Amino acid sequence: MTHIITHVAAALLTLAAANPPAAAPPKVITTTEDLASLVREVGGDKVTVDSLAKGYQDPHFVEPKPSFILKLHDADLLVAIGRELEIGWLPPLLTQSRNAKIQPGNPGYLDASAGARILELPTGQITRAMGDVHPQGNPHYWLDPDNGRTIAKAIAAALGQIAPADRAYFEQRYADFDRRLAEAQKRWAAAMAPYKGTKVVTYHRSWPNFTDRFGLDVIGYVEPKPGIPPSPAHTVDLMSEMKRQQVKVILVEPYFDLKTPEAIARDVGGRVLVLSPSVGGVKTATDYIALFDYNINLLTSTFKQVLGR
Repeated sequence: MTHIITHVAAALLTLAAANPPAAAPPKVITTTEDLASLVREVGGDKVTVDSLAKGYQDPHFVEPKPSFILKLHDADLLVAIGRELEIGWLPPLLTQSRNAKIQPGNPGYLDASAGARILELPTGQITRAMGDVHPQGNPHYWLDPDNGRTIAKAIAAALGQIAPADRAYFEQRYADFDRRLAEAQKRWAAAMAPYKGTKVVTYHRSWPNFTDRFGLDVIGYVEPKPGIPPSPAHTVDLMSEMKRQQVKVILVEPYFDLKTPEAIARDVGGRVLVLSPSVGGVKTATDYIALFDYNINLLTSTFKQVLGR
């Protein structure tokens, strides 16, 4: 009997060696849903991906959870917005993850801002009196579709390094995303063309890449300085300036209090428009392209009503 068992065990070992179990797909963790969407576009069914922040959250202020440490511990690749957007919550989580692969500077850490067009790069000395100014430039760069393309390409390259056997698959998926994004960009540009130069106010400095790409003119902010709540004096000044320049639309992120923007809009006879800066911020913004579809459709329908054209 022992002889038979030995032969069976040897046969099983030979079979296992000839047919090794399929490698588990790489685990990708992103800091935002926008990045997770781009990973899904490129990685398809060859990766698993999860985002730490949800699309309805302000990515500057995400409450760290113990589950985040576990996710980071098991990750093969971490994709972050960078530019110090996550500086308030990501660094301690990374340290506690005890995962050397995904530490900054290692192959498993991808700063998505590398190669992207970054706006509002400050010059001179930065002090706290200037508000929450990011010394490495405005981190909301993903709201320019050209930057989305750059991020997706970088993700494809990073995945190709982690899973070289699937490199051609990732490159094909990127090429398909690039084609669909280019088609969408033509649609968005045509829809926004009649409103080039339209003046707007935004709550936070979340939209410089978006407004620059689609030709909107931001004349002021509800916040007197980045990250500083609106004061009565600043609100009065902003109302006066909006009336002088006949500005009727205020763009607000979904996680800010609408009380002050709505008071300003009533005073100037304007409209508050809650746009989504992130995938998942509203139900219909289910992926990166759908995010722009949602915001562009909302903007153009509001402009038609407010501007009468």
